[in-house]
Amino acid sequence: MTRLTTIELHKESMKFASGHFTIFSATEREKLHGHNFTVSAQITAVVSDNGIAFDYDIYKHRIVQLCKQLGHLFLLAGKSPHSTIDEQDEYYIVHFNGEKIPFLKQDALIMPLANITVEDLALWFLEQLTQSEQELKKHSIEAMTIKVYSAPGQCGSCSWLKD
Repeated sequence: MTRLTTIELHKESMKFASGHFTIFSATEREKLHGHNFTVSAQITAVVSDNGIAFDYDIYKHRIVQLCKQLGHLFLLAGKSPHSTIDEQDEYYIVHFNGEKIPFLKQDALIMPLANITVEDLALWFLEQLTQSEQELKKHSIEAMTIKVYSAPGQCGSCSWLKD
C-alpha cells in the first residue's frame, strides 16, 4: 500500500506586499491599492519507508524567493483581455478604457497573467513550483495546492494533480 501525506507550509516569511488593481470588465476596474499577501502550500507526496516524504525546506525556500520577486512592486497584468501596456522611456503605460495609467518601470512588474487577483497569483506560484516534472517525480509529489491570501480569511487557490 502506498502511503501519502500532505505537508502544509504557511510560514511568516511566505508573504509579500504589492500594489495592484483588479480589472472586472472592459469598463470597470478597482482603484489602485495594495495588500500584504501571504502564500501557503499543501503538497501531497508518497511517504518513504523511512517515514519521510521529502525535504520540504526546498519548497519553503522557493516560495520565499518567489515572494521576494513580487515584494514592494506594483503588479501589472500583462495578458489582460481588457488592457494593454506600452513602454515609454522609464515608464510602463497601462491603457484601460480610455485611461492612461503610468508606472515607473523600477516600481512595477508585468506578470504573465490575465489579472492580478488572488486566483491568478495562485496560478503563477503553482506554475513556478510545478514546472519541473523531473523534480516532482524525484520527490514523489502527487498533488499540490497553492493559496494566496489578500487578507486573513480571504484567498484564492490553484491545484495541480499528477497525471
